[in-house]
Amino acid sequence: MSAPAPSPLAIVDAEPLPRQEEVLSETALAFVAALHRRFTPRRDELLARRAERRAEIARTSTLDFLPETAAIRADDSWQVAPAPPALEDRRVEITGPTDRKMTINALNSGAKVWLADFEDASAPTWENVVTGQLSLIDAYTRSIDFTDERTGKTYALRPDEELATVVMRPRGWHLDERHLTDADGTPVPGALVDFGLYFFHNAKRLLDLGKGPYFYLPKTESHLEARLWNDVFVFAQDYLGIPQGSVRATVLIETITAAYEMEEILYELRDHASGLNAGRWDYLFSIVKNFRDGGPRFVLPDRNAVTMTAPFMRAYTELLVRTCHKRGAHAIGGMAAFIPSRRDQEVNKVAFEKVKADKDREANDGFDGSWVAHPDLVPIAMESFDRVLGDRLNQKDRLREDVDVKAEDLIAIDSLDARPTYAGLVNAVQVGIRYIEAWLRGLGAVAIFNLMEDAATAEISRSQIWQWINAGVVLDNGERVTAELARKVAAEELADIRAEVGEEAFAAGNWQQAHDLLLKVALDEDYADFLTLPAYEQLKG
Repeated sequence: MSAPAPSPLAIVDAEPLPRQEEVLSETALAFVAALHRRFTPRRDELLARRAERRAEIARTSTLDFLPETAAIRADDSWQVAPAPPALEDRRVEITGPTDRKMTINALNSGAKVWLADFEDASAPTWENVVTGQLSLIDAYTRSIDFTDERTGKTYALRPDEELATVVMRPRGWHLDERHLTDADGTPVPGALVDFGLYFFHNAKRLLDLGKGPYFYLPKTESHLEARLWNDVFVFAQDYLGIPQGSVRATVLIETITAAYEMEEILYELRDHASGLNAGRWDYLFSIVKNFRDGGPRFVLPDRNAVTMTAPFMRAYTELLVRTCHKRGAHAIGGMAAFIPSRRDQEVNKVAFEKVKADKDREANDGFDGSWVAHPDLVPIAMESFDRVLGDRLNQKDRLREDVDVKAEDLIAIDSLDARPTYAGLVNAVQVGIRYIEAWLRGLGAVAIFNLMEDAATAEISRSQIWQWINAGVVLDNGERVTAELARKVAAEELADIRAEVGEEAFAAGNWQQAHDLLLKVALDEDYADFLTLPAYEQLKG
């Protein structure tokens, strides 16, 4: 007698959406359920391991390269799989959520790659989770279009050969999808929902189009987490009869612990790896989170003072380029988050010069590509990389053997000649409240003060407030950062927002709720691992 079929996943507390059944078909949910049964227990173990490692860092206030994996680092013979043609040239990548308008604009942007984001640039409402998948399905079948109801402007795809290659980013391992549960009521990890639905519907179609199922892996903290992703890829390819090695993954090195395991992460994913990415805000957030009780030498100054030229950040990016090129992988640089102003050309001129300098530095350092948040920045970044690359697709042949980064270089926070300021505290509160308010309305990518902010910038903002309070930081104006000072600044910002947007818009928004949530995660004695965890409990939809 054959075994009974496993119970299907249940959709709970979610309003039905138009065309939902196309994404959440019985066969698609069976695939996600198979991923959940097989891999969620290991996910849970690895999350517990994160907590153990954080406790060890709290005890020692240090990190080092792993002695148990020294042989992998010392073995010069291994390389990652060759990049498929669609991922050889990654000189400019644009990032953004997967709503229909962004999908069309990103694919049409002139960038080589679009990071289609279900993670930090997307608030995980059920509508965003499901309709984001539909946007990508429709894009690959060229059945996507969009008309802006306010302006009447229509959007449509350019010819296939002009479109960016999609690299999709699922949610991190720590986030669950509350609307999709198994028979025991256990939610499925958001990472497996996002990956599973996208892979199930698009992997074969993408291969037919001469591309493939490509992914960005966020918030990775160790090579064991990369091993879990690799096992997911192997299982998924077998399940759907996709040739092994069709998947390609680029890992964001955006946690301080992962910076010490870059080679090991590439090694675990070597049959599926295509590169590593150096991102700033989540990386700084991870430093604060892990070394938050490490004393004055780990206190970060204002977030905008910590550029990629800071000594400890330079050590991180140089090591990333050397590691990638040693192993045949692409090294992808950080984000240019500036959003051009339609009214102030002088602001644009200054910002464009900064973007150019940043991209020139990355190209000259050996990066193979970089990120931008707005289509207007694509030509600026393209010019920087064109000048260095010429007609080459990348510069993986630049091995950067001159780079020699020691373990202590990566956490030499006090090598940066800058200190926290009152203006920096105000900015952290402003960005925190304004971003969280938009996130609670279902928006994950938000333009604030001419910068595209996502969950990572809210994380660093609230983490710095927490760190400065707990470290007893004295600001440039002589004031000590206390919970009372943070509350005072937040109250002033809330009053400023009320005056700025007007009573009606203020009442219609989530401003008080965002203010309260920021103060909760910035002032609680127990530091929340991720802002998005308590925020998700308050997210409607």
